[in-house]
Amino acid sequence: MKSKIHRCNCRNTWTVQNRKRSLTADTMLLNGKWYVELKPERTYNPKGFVATDNSEEIIINPSEQLIKRFDKIKKLVYDKENVTFNVNHGEYLYFAYDGACYILQIKK
Repeated sequence: MKSKIHRCNCRNTWTVQNRKRSLTADTMLLNGKWYVELKPERTYNPKGFVATDNSEEIIINPSEQLIKRFDKIKKLVYDKENVTFNVNHGEYLYFAYDGACYILQIKK
């Protein structure tokens, strides 16, 4: 099932939403393929989201041991003014406590 992930800055948490439920967490690991979804045409509040078609691949508050299996490659950056991301798709994302989102790869 498709899920969207975004940051709720008012509560300093990450939110996962799909048509059945909504979850919040301090950190998340997306252990699979992802893509960005943009809604620039919204007149009131244009937004961008990270989306995945496999909700089962989202791990809420992953352990530090699990995160150590990956290398952080670079940050996924959202430009709110232009409603764009610096990368449009990939595999493996870590949504950190501090609000940063990191593109990961498995350590070799």
